[in-house]
Order: sequence, then structure tokens, then C-alpha cells
Amino acid sequence: MRGIEHIPWLYDSVMSLADALGLAHWRRALAHTAGGCVLEVGCGTGRNLPLYPPGVDVIGLDPDLESLARARRRAPHVPLVAARVEALPFREGAFDTVVSSLVFCSVDDPVQGLREIRRVLRSEGQLRMLEHVRSSRPFRAWLQDRVQPLWTALSGGCRPNRRTEAMVEEAGFRIDPHEREAVHVLKRFSAHPISDGIRSGTD
Repeated sequence: MRGIEHIPWLYDSVMSLADALGLAHWRRALAHTAGGCVLEVGCGTGRNLPLYPPGVDVIGLDPDLESLARARRRAPHVPLVAARVEALPFREGAFDTVVSSLVFCSVDDPVQGLREIRRVLRSEGQLRMLEHVRSSRPFRAWLQDRVQPLWTALSGGCRPNRRTEAMVEEAGFRIDPHEREAVHVLKRFSAHPISDGIRSGTD
């Protein structure tokens, strides 16, 4: 069965409602301060692509060709690439910023995807993420665990109970405590790659 994430018109309808209820603010905050050469992974139907400021060079990436076709209509001048985040077709250090918006709940191998992002980021680069994550409240986390199998099947891959921030750190990033916004399970934050020398010195 195809999930919501794999039916672009249905996914766009759901996201239009979410944007009207406040998600649009989070999207703008995510995109407006991205700079330099930007890769947006999991760009989907391209809802974020028109939000980047002038002068920013953006590439959108998503594995779903139907979603990319819709993104092309939404942002006709943005280069689009069909690929998975776990195997990015770019050289090391190619980007100043990588943006992820409601993506890593659905990535099959999230730590590998984050390691790939670290590889293509410049040493002073920035990962900017907007994700819904596992609740810090035990009862809500328990509910997420209970609904996860059914919701994953209906949505087409989304796992609402992922500990995404812990995975970001496991993949070699340091989360900036001054660039975090959180409401319940929705979080926006920035992270920077940790150099191999710093990581090995703290092991």
C-alpha cells in the first residue's frame, strides 16, 4: 500500500493544512537564514524551495520522482536531483548548508544519511533541521510507540518516535544550544560538524 508521503497531491493537501495551522512559520525560519550553497535533502514537493532568500544557490534532492515533478512546478529554476540521503551524489565539502525539513522520521538508515550530510558539508558548514521527534514526556512517548507501526504503514514510512537529535550527535555533529526552537515534539535546530581530531580527542 502506498502511504501518504508517496501520493504527492495528498501529501500537499495535508501539508497545506499544517502550514495554515502554523507550520509555515517554522518553514520560513528554517530557510531564511540558510546561506551559501545549499542542499535541501528530502525536498519532496518543494514547499520550502521558494522560501530561500535571494542569492542563495539551492539544490533540491528527493528519491521520489513524482514529488520532484511537483517540486519542479513550484520552483522551476531550482536544480533537482533524484537520490537518497544515504547515498548523496556529491563530492566532499560541496555545501555550506544542508537543510532537512520533516525528513528524518522517514529515512531508512538515518545515521548513515546524517553521516553523508556531514561528508558533503564544508568544515564550517551548518545542518539546519526541522523535525518531529520522540516526546520527552513518558506518556506521550509511550503513545508514539504504540501508534508507530500503524502510522508508519499509513504514512509510507514516517516513524513518530525517533530520537533524531541523538542520531545527529551520533553522526558527528554538535547541536547549537542557542539555535533551537521547540513546541511539544516539533523541533527546529542547527548543528555543526565536529572535526575528526576533536572527536578522537574526546573518545
